[in-house]
Amino acid sequence: MKAIWNKTILADSNQTIVVEGNYYFPSTALNMEFFKKSDKKTVCSWKGTASYYDIEANGQVNKDAAWYYAEPKAAANNIAGYIAFWKGVEVRDI
Repeated sequence: MKAIWNKTILADSNQTIVVEGNYYFPSTALNMEFFKKSDKKTVCSWKGTASYYDIEANGQVNKDAAWYYAEPKAAANNIAGYIAFWKGVEVRDI
């Protein structure tokens, strides 16, 4: 699977995990040059506290377009170290 935004490959992996329809990529699959930590945090009742990244590619910023659970709750332990996308980031099998 690849995560693509603004004609840029953000992540590429054949070891994604699907949770609630979202593809989570292992952090080792990310091209970190395009990611900047965001201050945004949200809470999921069963996964825990999510932190976010802004994505910067080709001179544009997609605010809070990637999220991860640094310390997920036990029920979501399988996505520890994984990152998911939204806000126009296309995830597809290429």
